[in-house]
Amino acid sequence: MDIDELTNLINIHGKAVYGFCYRLAGNKEDADDLYQETFLKAIEVIHKMDKNQNPKSFLIAIAIRVRKNNRRKFAWRQRIAPIAGLSEDVDHAFVSESEATPEDAVLSHELRGMIQAAADRLDDKLKIPLYMHYTAEMSIEEIAQALRIPPGTVKSRLFKARRNMKKLLEVESS
Repeated sequence: MDIDELTNLINIHGKAVYGFCYRLAGNKEDADDLYQETFLKAIEVIHKMDKNQNPKSFLIAIAIRVRKNNRRKFAWRQRIAPIAGLSEDVDHAFVSESEATPEDAVLSHELRGMIQAAADRLDDKLKIPLYMHYTAEMSIEEIAQALRIPPGTVKSRLFKARRNMKKLLEVESS
């Protein structure tokens, strides 16, 4: 595979990969960084990529590894020299402009915020397959291939993620 083919893959799968990075990172700045690092790493390992073997899964797997490495580096740096945390509000730009009324827009924004908050509280083992399935629109088999786990494990993790989110949302709404 060459650079032109990678550029074509970016055009085809770029939105799905960016959406996945955004959900994983939680804010635009970190998502932009993760997205860029993913494709920089993809350029490095372009010789390993086969465009016929589900390149979207390959790119998502790179994004996951880059994020894990970044989190590991951050944790290591925190142990050496802790940094005071900044309180940042996560940008919830979820409301569609095609909403009928302002009330619908507010309710939609609130519901999406609750769902996002519930997903953010999940463990990475549950959150990553959930985002891969719903944000990057990957199939069970594609997720299994990208994470190098059996398809049954992916199904189990998706089930557990949905069940945990349901419990969290039921507690919040009551």
